[in-house]
Amino acid sequence: MTSTETAQDAPEALVLPTMTEMPQSPDGSPLSGATTDVILVPMAGENGEERLVALAFTSIPLLVEAMGEEQPWVIILTAEVRDALNGSGAAAVLIDPQLADSPGGDPTSG
Repeated sequence: MTSTETAQDAPEALVLPTMTEMPQSPDGSPLSGATTDVILVPMAGENGEERLVALAFTSIPLLVEAMGEEQPWVIILTAEVRDALNGSGAAAVLIDPQLADSPGGDPTSG
């Protein structure tokens, strides 16, 4: 799995949208041993083949702006994202995406 940011540019933690609500500690991290389904989206790779990428945001406000207030999420330390996504099918992590349907996205650009 690859990332769209270098390690030195990456924040301490990332906010990942999830398919359902999950038990969290007060800081938003998943409870120990908890599992959840993160949102994966298909994206064309450099060679034109489709691959799945995990969505991640550098802050809760950016997630809300892109996906809405009702979107469940979990906070994962950046250093643990690779292990957390192991076995999910994600080939990469897309950080702070501007989704076309979101208030911050521009569906006419592109």
